[in-house]
Amino acid sequence: MKLHDLRPAEGSRTARTRVGRGIAAGKGKTAGRGTKGQKARAGGSIPPWFEGGQTPLHMRIPKLRGFKNRFKIQFEVVNLGDIARLVAAGRLGARDAHGGKASKGPPTINQELLKDAGLVRTLNKPLKILGGGELSTALFVVADAFTGSAREKIEAAGGSVNVLEVPTQPTRALGTGKAVAGAARSAPAGATDAPAEAEANADDDTAGAAVDEPDRRAGAPDATPGDGA
Repeated sequence: MKLHDLRPAEGSRTARTRVGRGIAAGKGKTAGRGTKGQKARAGGSIPPWFEGGQTPLHMRIPKLRGFKNRFKIQFEVVNLGDIARLVAAGRLGARDAHGGKASKGPPTINQELLKDAGLVRTLNKPLKILGGGELSTALFVVADAFTGSAREKIEAAGGSVNVLEVPTQPTRALGTGKAVAGAARSAPAGATDAPAEAEANADDDTAGAAVDEPDRRAGAPDATPGDGA
């Protein structure tokens, strides 16, 4: 093969069409533009969105007002009536928050138990209790938010509520459900971390005892100067 044998692949290049060079050329006279009209003139192209003068589509549809709040907190909502229905059926309140047999006192209702019962879909969103329906059973309900009517109905039935701290970051950035249910929310009211507190006190005692230790290790005399023989 030589240089004069090199050529583009067949069909990859098309010859330029010469127009306006006489009738015999096939593209003479009107040069393929047809007879008189806007499209026969120079610069007579029509934009694809032009609809012949009628109101175009982008003006017929309504305008989009407002904005989408990126920091809006999306709640998992549950009505009290649904909770009461499952409690009456024995699907809620028979077990405690850790899966064991419920102890004496009002049954505890939290987001994990509601998810197991099928009332909420995920643990990634904070839980809000609504006041729809009626409640006649005393319950201890743990959630991130309560409506006023829901709180009143729970307390009127002899129960109580525990409001957790709702995370401030967007729902899509909360991470896993365990992080939201644990680290991202405050502990229940009255709960203390006794092992951590005892460990902190032990560290304080050790630090206090170590203050006098360098003097003894340095060989400092026990008696003050001037005392003795």
